[in-house]
Amino acid sequence: MRVNLLKRMESSINSFALSLERLLQNVQELVERIDAHDEGAYEELSIEDIEIEDEAFTPHLVGRKVKVLLQDVDRVRWRQELKEDEQLLVKLLREAREIDADRDEKLRRLKAALQEKWSAPVNGENRKAIVFTAFADTAEYLYEQIAEWAQGEHGLYTALVTGVTGSCKTTMPGVRKEMSSIITSFSPISKERDKIDETLTDEISILIATDCISEGQNLQDCDYLVNYDIHWNPVRIIQRFGRIDRLGSRNQYVQLVNFWPNMELDEYINLEARVSGRMVLLDISATGEENIIESLDAETMNDLEYRRRQLQQLQNEVVDLEDLSDGISITDMTLNDFRMDLAEYMKTNSERLARMELGAFAVMWPDELFDEVQVGPGVLFCLRSENDQHAAGASNALDPHYLVLVSDSGEILLNYTQAKRILDLLKKLTLGRIEPDDRAVHVFNERTRDGIDMSRYQSLLARAVGAITGKAEERGVESLFHRGGTTINGTTFQGIDDFEVVAYLILIRDGTES
Repeated sequence: MRVNLLKRMESSINSFALSLERLLQNVQELVERIDAHDEGAYEELSIEDIEIEDEAFTPHLVGRKVKVLLQDVDRVRWRQELKEDEQLLVKLLREAREIDADRDEKLRRLKAALQEKWSAPVNGENRKAIVFTAFADTAEYLYEQIAEWAQGEHGLYTALVTGVTGSCKTTMPGVRKEMSSIITSFSPISKERDKIDETLTDEISILIATDCISEGQNLQDCDYLVNYDIHWNPVRIIQRFGRIDRLGSRNQYVQLVNFWPNMELDEYINLEARVSGRMVLLDISATGEENIIESLDAETMNDLEYRRRQLQQLQNEVVDLEDLSDGISITDMTLNDFRMDLAEYMKTNSERLARMELGAFAVMWPDELFDEVQVGPGVLFCLRSENDQHAAGASNALDPHYLVLVSDSGEILLNYTQAKRILDLLKKLTLGRIEPDDRAVHVFNERTRDGIDMSRYQSLLARAVGAITGKAEERGVESLFHRGGTTINGTTFQGIDDFEVVAYLILIRDGTES
């Protein structure tokens, strides 16, 4: 509870005060219920004898998830401790309420950062900014303090988007107060507003939001993002930044601003020592086998230490998702952006995809991109498993499909567990390329004698399959290829645990070197 209150205070003094108010109200209600309790009622009943959901028993029960009869509680001592809590909460709330918006230093610094951005835009005349917070009431507070100020002194429109029903607001006239309309007017180019509503010409410049828009939104019209508070999960910070740092942006630069808590990071999140200490006490007083913290694999299960390292890394630099130590679970990052791109492509190309046979391939010569994407020549395979024993579950976001990138030398550059990175790479290499690469085709034909000799790519396919199955099984690989043909044929494949080749992309650098 102490850590949660600290996180609320770190977000904003307003959110902290609201939490104190709710706590104080709960304490006072409990005291009133204790005082109103009829000691003679139900004194012979136990908790097992009553219907907990029956409203008739509500005045005699306390607790939320776990219900307890008031008659089973030491009401005298509990009331005394509740009154002590009440005194502390009243004092804390009074002190918190003394810090209004005029004395809120964090709010003042946010306004100063926005003013600096508007006076010296990062890109041309771009004055757009997103302010993210983890709490809806902090977002409401910021909107109340910034909207009128931004419009009155700077002529800029502000909007609020949270996950709370009916909470969306904006100072821009003509915009419906709901999420899709607001973000479309905030990022009209990426959202193609001109195709939806030609009557709107103004734009929203400041978007204050919670993490309800941290995934699946293209907001790259904006070039400036503020984390007003630091989310416990560092991946959320990267997801937020991914709203503006993305393909299709017309901005040369994008800027991230983090508001870190005014204390040492270890003091803020160092829960491990306290939790471990209590677990040792529990273990000693019980069976000697209760210490689940020490019994778990520290490298894979110690979430607190893992988050601490990530936050420390983010505190000093902006990093890519793949650069975070210890990897990341696929549950922390979805592939919504790619699904949206695919849905858009399917609108006009569904028939073309339906006609395309398994084993389709392309060759390309992305010479100018090799250094930029830090990937050399090789083959990117898309395979599909028809055998349940190779279902990878949560480790493969595309199951039963597998993406594997193999270098020309046979090294596994990116395995199927790195699906997002492979898709990012594929998008960067191929976006906008719709014509055959004649130079690459010429080199491919020379290497394979016009597709007759596919041994080079047979061996690379074996390495890709080996990376998925855990062993380099080469038997049956030749059946993936038409003998004398130029494609991998997934329909006739019977080997390597029933993997079939959906498609593959060959990356070629020149005609003589691998």
